[in-house]
Amino acid sequence: MFAVLKTGGKQYKVTSGDVLRVEKLAANAGDKVQFNEILMVGSTVGAPLVEGAGVQAEVIDQIKGEKTINFVKRRRKHGSQRKKGHRQQLTLVRIADILEKGADKSGVMAAVSGAGVVATPAAKPAAKKAAPKKADAAPKAAAPKAAPKKAEGGDDLKQLSGVGPALEKKLHEAGVTTFAQIAAWTDADVADMDEKLSFKGRIEREGWIAQAQELTKG
Repeated sequence: MFAVLKTGGKQYKVTSGDVLRVEKLAANAGDKVQFNEILMVGSTVGAPLVEGAGVQAEVIDQIKGEKTINFVKRRRKHGSQRKKGHRQQLTLVRIADILEKGADKSGVMAAVSGAGVVATPAAKPAAKKAAPKKADAAPKAAAPKAAPKKAEGGDDLKQLSGVGPALEKKLHEAGVTTFAQIAAWTDADVADMDEKLSFKGRIEREGWIAQAQELTKG
């Protein structure tokens, strides 16, 4: 049996046991993921998707594609030119099972495109019982105001060059909370952030990606 699935804006015709490269998924090597955008299973054609169908796969590795060269030249009196290489981040997966129905109840993690990896949420500490108050306890001094909290599970993005509280807030609102996310940005991600947040080339100018890569090592 074969299926046609859609991921990362591309369509793939697959059968059980196939190994293919897809746009980077937010998953770790060894994880089992499920593609839910199925356009066709055997002779069943979706409208546009086949309801209840899914394709399950095992993540083999996170890899990079072949290097491509981007060359830009501006033909003006004081023109400029820029040459830049790029390697697309990809995920290597092996197709395990093709489900004609019941995929929505399989419990397998959905295959989601993204630059980061899936992190296991930390267990919340058990709530402590409050100690009984003493009848003649002396009045307590006013507690100092707590410092503003950063995004849960995030990093202090103000360690990046040129990033202050206002810029950090913009990044948080755009869903960027960790150095790992910035370190994994592609050229397309940088262009998207430049346009979305009006950075006007600040990411490349300040060298955020290189800084974030160093901070994640530490």
